[in-house]
Amino acid sequence: MRRSLPQPTPAQARESLNAHVVARGAELRQKYGPQIGIAELHRILADRDFVRYPCEIAFDAAPLEPGELAYPNPKGERPEDGFVLCLHPDLAAHPFGVPFIALYQLVAVNYGAFAAPDDAEAFGAAALGLDKEDYYRALCELADALGGGEPSDEDCGSGCGGGCSCGSHS
Repeated sequence: MRRSLPQPTPAQARESLNAHVVARGAELRQKYGPQIGIAELHRILADRDFVRYPCEIAFDAAPLEPGELAYPNPKGERPEDGFVLCLHPDLAAHPFGVPFIALYQLVAVNYGAFAAPDDAEAFGAAALGLDKEDYYRALCELADALGGGEPSDEDCGSGCGGGCSCGSHS
């Protein structure tokens, strides 16, 4: 009879996922960086080594909740059907911000409900070669510049104290 393997605690599993997304973000930066713009982002979306499921970008606010800047909208019932990264249409006028927002959303595409905002921030920061707090601050500034929603009383994940309108807690 086989012995059961030791199971990680929830905290250990979270720590492991976070370390994994940081490593993957660094690998992505090594392959596509150091500057990641729209052209590189489209190549990243086509790279199954970094984006688990088919993904495309659309500047479409229809599936967004009030205050959201982006949402990985499933194309079907199964993740394999792919996703449309729906970005707020105002982002089209701020192409420098599109990779910031899209990289954050890719964690939800790749890891689904297992991923937390902290994981998305860690991945995006590593992919862009930024400190996590600097990346988070950039997300909040971009959201604020676009009028990304009403300030929240709840903490939206890391560092902003809940007063930002970054929508990154989605």
